[in-house]
Amino acid sequence: MLAKKQYRCIHSATCLCKKVFQHLNWNPCLIANLSCVCKWFDDIAKRVLWKEFCRTRAPKMMLDLQSGGSHILLIYCSGCNKELFRSIHIPGHFVYRTRFSRTSGKSFLLPQCRTDVLYVSDPCEHLDHGEGDDVGFFRGIFKSFAVSRVKKMLIGKEAKFHPTEVCPYCKAKLWSMLQANMVPSSACSRLGAYDDCIEYYVCLNGHLLGFCILLPLSDSEEGSELE
Repeated sequence: MLAKKQYRCIHSATCLCKKVFQHLNWNPCLIANLSCVCKWFDDIAKRVLWKEFCRTRAPKMMLDLQSGGSHILLIYCSGCNKELFRSIHIPGHFVYRTRFSRTSGKSFLLPQCRTDVLYVSDPCEHLDHGEGDDVGFFRGIFKSFAVSRVKKMLIGKEAKFHPTEVCPYCKAKLWSMLQANMVPSSACSRLGAYDDCIEYYVCLNGHLLGFCILLPLSDSEEGSELE
């Protein structure tokens, strides 16, 4: 009997929070701030509010994906630790505004894999890191990764998992696309990054996380004009 009452209270509180934040257009700053100071609210935010926020802001993408961890990926830049990208350590952080593109995702796939559906974000810029370089972190997610050409190719190449690191979004094992020789030159052009200064990983659940060293703005603008 007590368990039923507790369930009803939790359900009522969750419904009330949904109505309030729907009225506030799922304000991400307010959700993040309240989550920091109230564990009870943080539990509701993780279970319900962030998912509703993502469904509202990126409905087509979320409908395409229906994958565990994808709503966290939309709002959180994982940064990196020294084991993953060029011995650079940058902590993860909440992202207030970002853009994911299915069209951009094709630039990160080899020609024979471009029937796969991959959404990739614009790079999250971190200025003056890594010996004075401007670095960018990008993230993405595959639709139906289990049956994708990318996964089939990684298995065919007998690609090795990273020995220690796991996906920050779902804790699955990671493949290095660079080590598998599966990073096309078009990825650098899409990001506005130096050639040979890009690396990204894909996990068993199809989440992608990557790093690049960004060209100075004037250089990337010149490159665009030449193209």
